[in-house]
Amino acid sequence: MRILSGMRPTGKLHIGHLSVLQNWVRLQAENKCFFFVADWHALTTAYDETRELRQNVREIVADWLAVGVDPERSTIFVQSHILEHAELHLLFSMFTPLSWLERVPTYKDQVRQLGEQGKDVRTYGFLGYPLLQAADILIYRADAVPVGEDQLPHIELCREIARRFNHLYDAVFPEPQALLAETAFVPGIDGRKMSKSYGNVISLDVGPEELGRLVRLMITDPARIHKTDPGHPEVCTVYAYHTIYSPTAVPEVEARCRGGKIGCVACKALLSEALEQMLAPIRAKRAEIMARPGYVEEVIAAGDARAREEARATMALVREAMRI
Repeated sequence: MRILSGMRPTGKLHIGHLSVLQNWVRLQAENKCFFFVADWHALTTAYDETRELRQNVREIVADWLAVGVDPERSTIFVQSHILEHAELHLLFSMFTPLSWLERVPTYKDQVRQLGEQGKDVRTYGFLGYPLLQAADILIYRADAVPVGEDQLPHIELCREIARRFNHLYDAVFPEPQALLAETAFVPGIDGRKMSKSYGNVISLDVGPEELGRLVRLMITDPARIHKTDPGHPEVCTVYAYHTIYSPTAVPEVEARCRGGKIGCVACKALLSEALEQMLAPIRAKRAEIMARPGYVEEVIAAGDARAREEARATMALVREAMRI
């Protein structure tokens, strides 16, 4: 299948992104994959925060490569480098009813939430970003898009856009399917959603000392005062991490916690070891990548060239279908 997915460049990635990237690595083994840095999408909510945008693009690609996304197997590129995305978005906007965009479930909710944070996103770009997403997907005639459940309405809009184009002009686009991955929810070290804005993330390139410090800050069972007190692992952030990153240790950790046989300090030490074992090779690979002058830029340039060729071929079909 032809697979398309992307991420906004908001800086170095954290372990909350790891399951997504590991899924990309699995997909690239048997599919034609296009993975892009969605820098235009970053502007929909951070249009006034562009100072670090270029560096963030470089950082995110380095993270992808460190986890195992292979530039020989996958096309890695930057959205804004392929101007055909914007052209197809423009053409789609000519026949897309405004009501289709206004009914996207997350639109009004995000306007409200971001407004409470002092960010005015009542803009044309923010309203239209699901349409730009459709252009991102359809310009590579993708068969499938790996997404979380919250993105399903966007994929359905993309399918509607494809159907409408094919009906109005000619059968150019497939109707892409959503690939729902089993992505574990990774809480931040304070138990809230992991987010850089909360300062509760564990980055993929974190060093062992800093990793240990962050794990020691994790919120545990608030009702447990002494290490011999029976614990309630279901409310503990450390236990949640064990279920994701050291599942073989879970039965013993749970039993010892409930029986008051292991204290939170010791339990955190076990988690630190498991996380370090997982992150150490990623950190080493990332350091190697960043030490090679110009390597990330070479990967992007090569991916841009392949993506541009695909996009131009699609746009030739689009222009012929639309008689323009």
